Amino acid sequence: MTIKAIHHVAILTDKYERSKVFYTEVLGFKILAETYRESRKSYKLDLAINGQYQIELFSFPEFKERASFPEQKGLRHLAFAVDNIEESVGELLAKGVDVQGIRTDELTNKKFCFFYDPNGQPLELYEV
Repeated sequence: MTIKAIHHVAILTDKYERSKVFYTEVLGFKILAETYRESRKSYKLDLAINGQYQIELFSFPEFKERASFPEQKGLRHLAFAVDNIEESVGELLAKGVDVQGIRTDELTNKKFCFFYDPNGQPLELYEV
């Protein structure tokens, strides 16, 4: 597997409007898209840094304080861009890494999957 780049960093907040102002007005990130998902009662704000898609800001009404699982407040996960997710997952599995099933992003129709580092930090492979 050849990791080409970091695809995005996802951050979960319980102060969505405050965080939106911070990332856009304080840090100057450009809004690419803002989506409200009624079924989740949650916002997803896609932000660009210097013309590149880098940050996903999420709000979830029922977050957890610990930072070890993807739906908890704080750094949500770190995603790596790959060309072929099936091959990349195969390489991780061959190296003994426990990988969750491949899913499709409902907003982009891109394939992705999660796995964890040795400390339990959620990581993602995202097919580009």
